[in-house]
Amino acid sequence: MHGITAFVVRRLLLGAVTLLLASVIIFAATQALPGDAARSFLGRSATPESLAELQRQLGLDEPVTTQYWDWISGVVTGDLGSSLANRLPVTEVIGERLVYSLFLMLLAALISVPLGVALGAVSARRRDGVFDQVTSVVTLGLAALPEFVVGIALAVLFSTTVFTFLPSVVVTEPGARPWDYPKELILPVATLVIAVVPYTARIMRASTVEILESDFVEMARLKGLSERRVLWRHAVPNALAPTFQVTAINLAYLAGGIVVVEAVFNYPGIGLLLVDAVRGRDVPVVQALALLIAGLYVVLNLLADLATILVSPRLRTSLS
Repeated sequence: MHGITAFVVRRLLLGAVTLLLASVIIFAATQALPGDAARSFLGRSATPESLAELQRQLGLDEPVTTQYWDWISGVVTGDLGSSLANRLPVTEVIGERLVYSLFLMLLAALISVPLGVALGAVSARRRDGVFDQVTSVVTLGLAALPEFVVGIALAVLFSTTVFTFLPSVVVTEPGARPWDYPKELILPVATLVIAVVPYTARIMRASTVEILESDFVEMARLKGLSERRVLWRHAVPNALAPTFQVTAINLAYLAGGIVVVEAVFNYPGIGLLLVDAVRGRDVPVVQALALLIAGLYVVLNLLADLATILVSPRLRTSLS
C-alpha cells in the first residue's frame, strides 16, 4: 500500500505540473484571440473613456505576466473572476452547466464501457467468425465518424425525417436538473456512446485474443474448464488493463467532444457554454472551462492508472 500511495502522490504532482503548463497555454491562446474583450463587451458605441475604464477594471491595461499571475493565483484560491457577459462569478456560471455535462458523461461511460468490453470479449472468443467480422467492420466504420456527423444522423433518423418520437433539441427550464429530461438525454448519450464503444471494443478484442493464446490460459483449458469460464474468469480480467488506458483516453476525449455534441443538441452543459463564451469573447469563462477540461484529462488518466494497478497482480506486486 505504501508503494501505491507513493505512486498516487507522484502522479498528483505530475498532474499539477501538467495543469500549470496547460494554464500557460490556455492564457496565451486567449491573449492571442483577435479583437479586444472590453471592446467586444461594450460594442461599437463604446467611447474611449468607457473603454479605458473597463480595461482598467478587467486588468487588461496590466502587463501580460501580471494578468497571468492574477488569474492563476485566483484559480488556486478558487476565485475564477467574473463573467463579462452577465457580471456573475465564473464559478456560479459554470456550476449548473457542469452538473449537466458530468451527468451526460456519466451516463455515456456507464453504457459504453461495459458494452465495449463485452463486445470485445465476445468477438475475441468468436475470432474470425461472422460476429467478429461484422463487429470489426461496424466498429471501424463508427470510429471513423466525427461526433457531429453521428449526432446529426441520429437527429435526422429519430427526430425529423424517418421517426419523430425523440426530441432533437434539449429545452430546459431554469433550476431544472438533467435527470428531469430523460427523453431529451437519449440522443446526446447515444452519440457519445457511439464515439467511445468502437475504440474500447477493438482494444478489448486485441488484448483478449493475446491473453487467450497465453500459456496460463492453455493450462486452464487443460484442467477441463469450459471456454466460457476461461474467457470470463481468466482472459477478460487480464485484458482489462490496456482497455482501461484506452477507455480513460476516450472518456477524457469526451470532455472535449461534448462541446460538439452539446452544440448539436443545444444541451445546456459546459460545451455549449464554451461555444457561447468564445463567440462573445467572455475570456474568464473560456479560460476556466479550458482549464477544467484539462483537469478532467488529468483525473481520468490517474483513475485509469489506479484501475490498471488494481486488476493487474504484477503491477500490484511491483508497487508493494
